[in-house]
Amino acid sequence: MAATAASSFSAAASAAARRSSPSHLRLLARRHLPFSSTVSFSAAAPPAAAASFGWEDALRVAADDRRGDESDLSGYFRKVDTCNRGMDKKGVFVEFMVEDQVVGYIHQGFVEHLRDFPDVFTIASGSNGNNNVEHVTLHSSLRTPDERTNAVGSVIRSLGDLIPGIRNELYPITSSYGMPVYFSLERAAAPFFGIKAYGVHMNGYVEKESQKFLWIAKRSDTKQTFPGMLDHLVAGGLPYGISCEENVIKECEEEAGIPRSISSNATSVGAISYMDIEGFRYKRDVLFCYDLKLPPDFVPNNEDGEVDSFRLIPVPHAANIIRRTHFFKPNCNLVIIDFLFRHGLPWLPKAAAKLEER
Repeated sequence: MAATAASSFSAAASAAARRSSPSHLRLLARRHLPFSSTVSFSAAAPPAAAASFGWEDALRVAADDRRGDESDLSGYFRKVDTCNRGMDKKGVFVEFMVEDQVVGYIHQGFVEHLRDFPDVFTIASGSNGNNNVEHVTLHSSLRTPDERTNAVGSVIRSLGDLIPGIRNELYPITSSYGMPVYFSLERAAAPFFGIKAYGVHMNGYVEKESQKFLWIAKRSDTKQTFPGMLDHLVAGGLPYGISCEENVIKECEEEAGIPRSISSNATSVGAISYMDIEGFRYKRDVLFCYDLKLPPDFVPNNEDGEVDSFRLIPVPHAANIIRRTHFFKPNCNLVIIDFLFRHGLPWLPKAAAKLEER
């Protein structure tokens, strides 16, 4: 069951007030995505400026227990809101359809750029004599997934810097998770077509002397997106042709040096979804969430150069960073908040009771 981040958070808070351990999210069915292809893109925009804080700043905020704000949920709600902006602007997006199925939503302003490619996109206008765009679809001559992938990929290359952050990573385009793949799209372009994108996020934790600790990563300053910010131990987009389980195992090895003998024990705990509109971009993301209990003596080691360093932090300290700062990559906040409620920190029932009093 994929719930929105806001509704998932509120439901968890209410559950914490009623009982000490909230119900787990129903596990999602996980299927292999069957279609694969290769399309090459050139790099577009330069990386964003790296975050200006360091571990010393984060750990100082985390360990400050003088504020007495442990049961204040407002900081969590602000993080949920950050990932769910712009819902009042949905009216300026039109449906993107393939084979009569809605696969995404495109801003009317972005549609104007697609008019330059009539052999790839068909733009349907109103039938009552006005020029209002009703929906966008692919040209009828593009019949196979390969043809569509190559044609749309050519358009993405032609649009240049209009779509920044090209990653040379393709996402499958479907009507919903696990359904047939109509074509594949460059990952950076997914928000411009309002495509529902999927990823895996894993909380790696350790138990020592009845206390739980989270391994937290600090992203490399050279990352094209959110450089230098805090992150999960392991996370990554879900490309086509790989299951969630195999993607977690792959990312564990690449990002934290976790061998398969350990990462294969990662537990699926549900999913979190959010929708965020900014400019031409309409992000509709679904994060498949995993927990992995690690040996107390395990120390992660990044293998792909995307992580600067790791720290093992008491779970309440990670909660303090989320409530008090913007140090974490925004969607990571949601997954850690979910972890906090599922693992039932002692102050959560009191906090949720305050929430129900509102």
